[in-house]
Amino acid sequence: MVAMGLRSIVVKKYRPHSSKSNIEERENLLNRDFNTSGINQKWCTDITYIHTIQDGWTYLASVLDFHSRKIIGYAYSKSMTAELATKAVENACINVKDATRIILQSDLGTQYTSRLFEDFLFKNQILHSYSRKGNPYDNAYIESFHSILKKEEIHHNKYFNFKMAQKAIFEYIESWYNRKRIHGSLNYVMPQAFEDASMAAA
Repeated sequence: MVAMGLRSIVVKKYRPHSSKSNIEERENLLNRDFNTSGINQKWCTDITYIHTIQDGWTYLASVLDFHSRKIIGYAYSKSMTAELATKAVENACINVKDATRIILQSDLGTQYTSRLFEDFLFKNQILHSYSRKGNPYDNAYIESFHSILKKEEIHHNKYFNFKMAQKAIFEYIESWYNRKRIHGSLNYVMPQAFEDASMAAA
């Protein structure tokens, strides 16, 4: 690796810590059953932090389909709000004819327990499943995506402002992750290709 100028990226293993805040537990419909037989049956969502030089911390909300591992919706903002979380799911619903009874897994963050977010899910008849407090393994797929995003893109670059980071995120998700990055769990097929095959077989 030294001879070829390569360096490894070491990521500390996540160790969940108990929260001192009093967070109300809500129903975990998935209960770590991530199995699916087709697309748009089970989704997961979360928010991650991205730093920029000029605008400070910015926030990316992503929605991933369990079956294809494709990022089907996302939203990027300078504020971590319920509007951001809702917009990501709204974008995920754009190409879905009927979102009825899709199960959406999220954590217990205030964005996901807000009235705005819950009302949007209710209107579209999406079933909300909540991770247990302080347990990221209940939402492992989206946690994994955000970890990959940071290892492959974010940690290799410094973004001057919001617009620069926004462009990089768009290119990573749309040009690389969904369409070119192979996944071992998909028999080494790209998420977009896997989704296309699933739709053709349906």
